[in-house]
Amino acid sequence: MNITREQRDGGISILKVVVNEADYGQAVEKQLRDYKRKANVPGFRPGMVPMGIVKKMYGKGIVAEQSYHIASNSVFEYLQKEGIDYVGDVIPSEEQGAFDFENNTEFEFIFEIGEAPKIEVEFTAKDKIVYNKIKVDKKMHGDYRSNYLRRYGRLVEVDKVANDEALNVTLDNGDMRIEDAYVGLISMTDEERKAWKNKKVGYKTKVNINELYKKPEQRAAILSVKEDELEGINPEFELEITKIRRFADPELTEEVFKMACPAGNVTSEEELDKFIDEEIERELKRETDFMFVNQVRNYVVEKAALKMPEEFLKRWLYVINEGKFSREEIEKDFAPFLKMFTWNYLQKHFITEGDLKVSAEEAKAEAMSFAQMQFAQYGMPSAPADMLENFAKQIMDNKEQLQKIYEKLYEEKVVEYIRTKVKVTEKAVSADDFANIAKELA
Repeated sequence: MNITREQRDGGISILKVVVNEADYGQAVEKQLRDYKRKANVPGFRPGMVPMGIVKKMYGKGIVAEQSYHIASNSVFEYLQKEGIDYVGDVIPSEEQGAFDFENNTEFEFIFEIGEAPKIEVEFTAKDKIVYNKIKVDKKMHGDYRSNYLRRYGRLVEVDKVANDEALNVTLDNGDMRIEDAYVGLISMTDEERKAWKNKKVGYKTKVNINELYKKPEQRAAILSVKEDELEGINPEFELEITKIRRFADPELTEEVFKMACPAGNVTSEEELDKFIDEEIERELKRETDFMFVNQVRNYVVEKAALKMPEEFLKRWLYVINEGKFSREEIEKDFAPFLKMFTWNYLQKHFITEGDLKVSAEEAKAEAMSFAQMQFAQYGMPSAPADMLENFAKQIMDNKEQLQKIYEKLYEEKVVEYIRTKVKVTEKAVSADDFANIAKELA
């Protein structure tokens, strides 16, 4: 067996492997004997088919399979022995010619690799990254407090619509009349609410129920029918508002403090405001930390300035996806892919350099945290420990989800590792400015 390597422009290497009968012959004979033992050919008892017939039936395919298997294995052994690092995977070269496995005994297989660029990144105090922190202003505090307390408040009747009130209405299209139907403005967009603003009890208008509610399950609910009954209903209704109710903040009693802040550390309005600010800070930290990861990623990728074998990577993406994406589609989305691919490649370097590790305990804690957030989104901010444990176990038992957890935690450790080596300046910005910065980084 003979292996040669040709380095090409753009960080591509071509590996040519010549195999002959001495390399694959023994493996072919072994597989032919196995086929002979199992072959089921009319006119012959099992195991008694002549080898000549077996070779004629299967020989060409077995030679192709075994010669390729030996050639590809030898490439990986060669790369390991020579210490050649590569990105992506080894793929067949477009220069590969045709094979005549029936008449020839020597075959040349041509493979291609993308050479891994050398990483030479050193950080000093001159490397500066800004940590943007969202300022908590009065409006943000007020909105958050109102939304937080709403779950412990009550509905009170009001004279007219101001924003996202709950409406009780009567719907009548001549064929059917629904009294005390519910229309929740909170589920509408700001633009959709404009038509209802300042409307009072007794206000009448014509509505198309299909436009008022886009989803069939919503239309069925407001009309008190089954979804399969919607088709025969005239969607044009006259609507009359019969009641307007608004969520009012609860009276700040000891009981409300206990419900809203189960930890028991809030007993006054001043302490409640402090608690609200801490909750806002905690939620905003997730956003600011996420942005900081993006900032570090962009900064390090730009600083490293690695020359990736781009043309190879495009071909590799096409090959491994087995034609699911066209070359044009790959080209269109290649820039963001290359950035993330380069960042992942750099992460492996820093994980090794910093001897960074993620323990099983850390992965479980992350799964528990994710479970807690999921329950909180469904209105259970203080879910029982056994429910969290069970949900976290389901996450950990899912290989794909567990892999994502480890990837997230390793990235966090890489970012923290880099953070210790550069100068990080904290900057307070408004929510609007933060959103604009995030948009630029995306």
